Amino acid sequence: MQTVCLVCNYSDESVCTSIGVLFCLNPFLRVLFSTELWQLNRTWVFVGHGTAPLQPQTMLLDEGHGRIYVGAKNTLFSLSLDQVNTHHREIQWASTESQIEECLMKGREKSECANYIKVLQQYNQTHLQVCGTGAFNPICVLVRVGHTGVFVCVHTLGGELYIGLYTDYWENDGAFCRLNNQTYTRTERDDRQQLNEPTFVGSAVIPDNDDRDDDKVYFFFTERETDAEGGNKAVYTRVGRVCANDQGGQRMLVNRWSSFLKTRLICSVAGPNGIDTHFDELEDVFVLKNKDGKNPEIFGLFSTTSVVFKGYAVCVYHMDEIRAAFNGPFAYRERPEHHWTAYEDRVPYPRPGSCASKVNGGGFSSSKEFPDEVLRFVRSHPVMYRPVLPQHRRPVLLQTEPGRRKLTQIAVDRVQAQDGHYHVLYIGTDDSVVLKVITIYNKDTDTMEEVLLEELQVFKVAAPIREIIISPKRQQLYVGSEVGVAQVRLHQCDLYGSECADCCLARDPYCAWDGLTCTRYYPAGVYTKSRRFRRQDVRHGNAVQLCNGLQIDGDRLEQSTLAEERLVYGVESNSTLLECVPRSLQAKVLWFLQKAGEKHEVNDERVLLTSHGLLFLRVRSSDAGMYVCQTVEHGYVHTLLRISLHVLRGERVESAIHRANDGEGEKAVVPCLSSTGPPPVSSISPRALGPASVQGPHSRLWYKEFLQLIGYGDAQRVEEYCERVWCSDKKRKKTKRKYAPPSGEKRGKGRREENSHRVPRHTVDT
Repeated sequence: MQTVCLVCNYSDESVCTSIGVLFCLNPFLRVLFSTELWQLNRTWVFVGHGTAPLQPQTMLLDEGHGRIYVGAKNTLFSLSLDQVNTHHREIQWASTESQIEECLMKGREKSECANYIKVLQQYNQTHLQVCGTGAFNPICVLVRVGHTGVFVCVHTLGGELYIGLYTDYWENDGAFCRLNNQTYTRTERDDRQQLNEPTFVGSAVIPDNDDRDDDKVYFFFTERETDAEGGNKAVYTRVGRVCANDQGGQRMLVNRWSSFLKTRLICSVAGPNGIDTHFDELEDVFVLKNKDGKNPEIFGLFSTTSVVFKGYAVCVYHMDEIRAAFNGPFAYRERPEHHWTAYEDRVPYPRPGSCASKVNGGGFSSSKEFPDEVLRFVRSHPVMYRPVLPQHRRPVLLQTEPGRRKLTQIAVDRVQAQDGHYHVLYIGTDDSVVLKVITIYNKDTDTMEEVLLEELQVFKVAAPIREIIISPKRQQLYVGSEVGVAQVRLHQCDLYGSECADCCLARDPYCAWDGLTCTRYYPAGVYTKSRRFRRQDVRHGNAVQLCNGLQIDGDRLEQSTLAEERLVYGVESNSTLLECVPRSLQAKVLWFLQKAGEKHEVNDERVLLTSHGLLFLRVRSSDAGMYVCQTVEHGYVHTLLRISLHVLRGERVESAIHRANDGEGEKAVVPCLSSTGPPPVSSISPRALGPASVQGPHSRLWYKEFLQLIGYGDAQRVEEYCERVWCSDKKRKKTKRKYAPPSGEKRGKGRREENSHRVPRHTVDT
């Protein structure tokens, strides 16, 4: 559950440059990092050429040729899957002058009259099917591709294409069409029952069985729906379906779908008053296919249409639920202002919406042979009565915080972990960020847990993410926005740290602890040298149970690694901060005070627990002692720091400073100490005794007054200590030569004596 807050660098300095730390404020993140993606060798960005934005419209992955194709404005690009910003090829395909002139005469802007490549499909192993808007005169072609990345436009399309589009300049006639060189099949024109102001989002060919004649084409869209009172029009998300071999009717529904049906996709949250909150606007859809292709999982990214409540949700649908809705009762209402009811009269044979196939009896070789009664019924009853409900009857992910970023795209990777399979969701936003999320369903409590693993900002310019494609083979993510196309590695496990607990608490299904560090997890059967040491628990993040080296500490389990030690000085009646910031934003911080062999949790009204540490508003001499900073996360306790607090009496500090200002004392002999005077009383710490805080014209031994307060009596040790804290590397070398041990003294003995001295060798807070 650890996260990386990162940004990318561009090779084109004129477009954008490397940026620094990205501070993420999402409370669901676990860990923030300030390293940039490009420094981690985790991303590459293709921005095209020139100063104009790339404006990708669609992308297509071609694993066989090792290429990714990008349809943009007037251009088709071929990029390398290994590194998108190298060895690219392109085809210029702009609208003709006559097309542009006609487009302008119809009242369109010049920018709208460009040729935006909207459709990329794999036609076969050697050719792509490519369609562009052609200045509102759509045209499709075939493009030949090769292993070298070279590709050329060969001829006008002669294949078959299913597409949802508006057929007129004014976008009044929305239709779902099939285009080829022989027939043109579409939904009925001006039939509000079939389509009413549709917005097409996605489509997929999904077989029901092994009979190819029974294959269905499913398409996902939103449309307007008149409510029961016949007034305001609500937005509904629909899934529509036609038979892939549908040829229309012979005497009626000529060149029209004879199998068109649709039903509603529900994505909602139950309210306490029994009224559901619906997410009705479909932003994007992702079809996660399985091996046989018959039962993919459908992931829908939804938003709300309310002007009062704004939010986003992800719902998952199973194909058996979708098929059950289309096999259920048809919907019926006498007039648009009436409620929908289930149609209970006789349904003709063959069942309206079915395909001409052997599975359905084999009595019809084509839809042109269907009886007119069947065609009349399907034209007047295109809506199914039962909606499709999501898995678990609820969203798997919710974002309802006001003012949050907008979610635009979704792609999903199925990942095998040690405790099962997980869906890793990659969700694009409107500000160039991709969220990497997993969702975990708890069957016992019927609850859903969202774990935000990473937050990746892949473009410097804040632009909406328009395309996300996953390559499981290469473990890469390809992201498109108007800025360009970015390639990002799906995971970088070593960022979670080398400790077993950090890796397990990250709950990233791609990663596991291998006995030495956090590395890529490989399922059983994949040979790895350290497989027997693997530790991973995505479902629970139970580091206590999985990680070795644990010991009993009171009533908790605590990692047995040595915690860092620090020495901090506070001045009586002044404020003092004991700094301790955990790596994990989801860890709970606990503070304990150790005195006289006992350990008590800090609980005092004068002490505030802040995000930066323990703040004493007015420190007292009785507050001195050893403070222990611990974190608790998923039952795992880790001691981060042990801070020894020394409290200096205020009057003695002030007296020492006054005597220093009056000119008392002798010449200072501490190495690297400049001669300018003592520090102010309000900021006493070992580093404050150094040269930056010293003022005055004469060298004085004012620092020895503080040594008496602190209790150091060995001036030689103090000089070594100050040298280590204050000196630059150059001065430190000179000091080491000046204070080198006598020729007869052993260096090892000196080190042992230093370790046994009261002055610690670790970091001293300022």
